[in-house]
Amino acid sequence: KQLSNSLFLQPLTKEISGIRRSLLEARLAAGEEAKANLERLDSPWTAERLKQFVKNTLQDRTIVVVSNREPYIHTKVGNKINYYFPASGMVTAIEPVMQACGGTWIAHGSGDADKLVVDKNDRLQVPPDEPKYTLKRIWLTPEEEKGYYYGFSNEALYPLCLLAHTRPIFSEEDWNEYEKVNGKFAQTVLSEIKNLHKPIILIQDFHLALLPKMIKNARPDAVIGLFWHVPWVSPESFSICPWKKEIVDGMLGADLIGFHTQLHCNNFIETVGRELESLIDFEQFTVTRGDHLSVVKPFPISIAFSNGYEYQSPDQGEKLESKKLLQNLGITAKHIGVGVDRLDYTKGILERLKAIEIFLNKYPSYKGNFTFIQIAAPSKSKIKKYSEFAQAVEKEV
Repeated sequence: KQLSNSLFLQPLTKEISGIRRSLLEARLAAGEEAKANLERLDSPWTAERLKQFVKNTLQDRTIVVVSNREPYIHTKVGNKINYYFPASGMVTAIEPVMQACGGTWIAHGSGDADKLVVDKNDRLQVPPDEPKYTLKRIWLTPEEEKGYYYGFSNEALYPLCLLAHTRPIFSEEDWNEYEKVNGKFAQTVLSEIKNLHKPIILIQDFHLALLPKMIKNARPDAVIGLFWHVPWVSPESFSICPWKKEIVDGMLGADLIGFHTQLHCNNFIETVGRELESLIDFEQFTVTRGDHLSVVKPFPISIAFSNGYEYQSPDQGEKLESKKLLQNLGITAKHIGVGVDRLDYTKGILERLKAIEIFLNKYPSYKGNFTFIQIAAPSKSKIKKYSEFAQAVEKEV
């Protein structure tokens, strides 16, 4: 009212009202276009189209995502609290879906300021600048994190599944923590879904292999999906894990188990056949264990590539920003290469650096005319193998 009554601010108020009306009309138009595009196979997937698809398919049922990694991490910087988006392929793939569809994301709160920004139920709305879904944080003790995350998840399962030629370390103490933390996640999920009818639970990755069965045993009506973000190796390779049966049995609590490729699905099905008593349908790619059926399917995850849709050439301002960035980095080369990875021994960073050295020796004319920029986010530095790898990369550079 005060703004409207001010003659000086009336033009500004009118302009803001016009912008707001235009935004509402644009959103409505986008929603209507998304509805029209649902049946068109050649139309691109957009946030609005996904939102409409989920709304039509799920009939407003709530989606609950569960993962170890959280999509936003809060940290203390002096007297201020900042947040950042973690270097995680899983988060990069799932977070846009949650922004489009809403729901609840349950994850381990790993930031040193995470507890300072949640409510009494350990929840907060995210993204912080424009909230669209709920983040529910779980707290782990240093002992739990050491055994479950740094231990069994990353020193046993990760090198085993990646076939990284790094010997997996199987520790009974770590396995016990892994079981315990999966149980902790299960308790939190069950508490969150207690008032939901036929809840949809989407569990992410190898950190939570036991969780599907824990939830299904308590809530048979829950629809559970599990996506395994790393490869699944051959049954012969997986057989060296002392708790292979427990892991596969836990995963089969899911109604839908997804992998990146058909080969990984094949390997998983063969592992089930080798390790557990079950009925396998190789035609439909289903596993029946007891009275429960699990469907196994490939769902390749890609980057958000426009393929020509909504592409805009960089304007003059963006070009100047890019030029300024290169100047600040002292880069004057004609040709530039870029690598973006976590500082992880499975990403081929050392091999990449050696390949560049071979390239420059073979084509000396590129010396002084080629600069390679490697962006490597620190990862799992508390694990000895990772700290040794970081030192090796520094030495190679």
